[in-house]
Amino acid sequence: MIDTTVWVVDDDTSIAWVLDKALSKQGYHVERFESGEAALLGLDKSGTPKPDVMLSDVRMAGMTGFELADKITEQLPNLPVIIMTAFGDLDSAVDAYKHGAFEYLTKPFDIKEMTSLVDRALQKTSSQSSESISSTQRLMLGESAAMQEVFRIIGRLSSTEMNVLIRGESGTGKELVAEAIYQNSPRSAHPLVAINTAAIPSELLESELFGHEKGAFTGAHSRHIGRFEQANNGTLFLDEIGDMPAGLQTRLLRVLSEGRFYRVGGRDEVKVDVRVIAATNQNLEALVDSGLFRADLFHRLNVISIQTPALRERSGDIPLLVNHFMALSALEPGAEKKHCAPEVLRALQNYEWPGNVRELENLVKRLTVLAPSLMIQLDDLPSEVMGGKSQSEGWEESLGRVATEQLEAGEAGLMQSLGAKFESTLIKAAMAKTGGHKQKAAILLGWGRNTLTRKLQQLNLQDT
Repeated sequence: MIDTTVWVVDDDTSIAWVLDKALSKQGYHVERFESGEAALLGLDKSGTPKPDVMLSDVRMAGMTGFELADKITEQLPNLPVIIMTAFGDLDSAVDAYKHGAFEYLTKPFDIKEMTSLVDRALQKTSSQSSESISSTQRLMLGESAAMQEVFRIIGRLSSTEMNVLIRGESGTGKELVAEAIYQNSPRSAHPLVAINTAAIPSELLESELFGHEKGAFTGAHSRHIGRFEQANNGTLFLDEIGDMPAGLQTRLLRVLSEGRFYRVGGRDEVKVDVRVIAATNQNLEALVDSGLFRADLFHRLNVISIQTPALRERSGDIPLLVNHFMALSALEPGAEKKHCAPEVLRALQNYEWPGNVRELENLVKRLTVLAPSLMIQLDDLPSEVMGGKSQSEGWEESLGRVATEQLEAGEAGLMQSLGAKFESTLIKAAMAKTGGHKQKAAILLGWGRNTLTRKLQQLNLQDT
């Protein structure tokens, strides 16, 4: 592997040093550059080996990492580029893929995750490109591992027109993911048409989807163009697809398979070119097993699957979301931006949020109007949220008492003794929640899978 060269481009010398040592330990030859300009000069410098893979920070003095990626891949079009950024949001993800990145890493990152990514980058060339990237997504916020995975998938989909199935609980923002996919797709110049199949009576849904001719049924006084025709050359978002009646499932399958259909009461075949993004909060596999959902339709829709995480699974994102909703509420006439006391944020993070992000947004709106001061206090929170808070205070107080007792007994090394027990408890809970699935447990903990594996070994929890 010593013949494999990795270029590290970062003006933060401490990070570059860590990357150099970690990659060199894996057997790679590493060349370090403190700027994009220096890296470009390195291409022409005799004696400097050309890179097989490059890691570059985004924000550097002078040329940005994106600009460097654009310029260097003009000369080395198959070079896998890994973008490093401290801003783990959707725009960073799609921008990275827009500039041809193989992958992007959010700082701070796990060293084993980074070296594993370099290994994967060397196994394939950077073939990703994207067009029509837009940064106007609504509420696509999150720094958690679960949201980073959603951002990555959206970024990778930006150059494709595959059908997508978005799965997740109500209120997790499935419609926002659909909008982000559409806005970052080759079809973004054409319509995005949405329909909630659960909100329309079954006897009217066929007409809404496929349209009808004049006189097709009582009350059909004129021709009606359905959602498929409205979305021609664009994208159709079918929300709550699991509630679609069996008869319409058959018609939908034919449209997806053949791209043509008849309006209700019509004799002329209508041809359309539509990308379908579907969403559901139901277990479609279970519906298939019970005969309530067609297996062939499920497989036609489930080409790419995205899971939107529940808010309780990414509680670390709650302060970010609260601040965002507070800022939006302050835009209302006569409103002022309010802030949450630290103990309020802790209470919000310990609440289960059965309504997910939608429930959080509504609560922030209510607090903006009803809280008497600009600093929201615990007394301003509704009783159901305070229930989560009191549980949090219980374990914090218990931990504090145990720490005090050990200190009074003359014991030291609290971080080692109590910290190991604390981590073990969280790991066991996450592993139990996911049935022992390490990747899913790591997401719940906010770690990379390699970090979880290392912790399991360190804490002798391999059999958990």
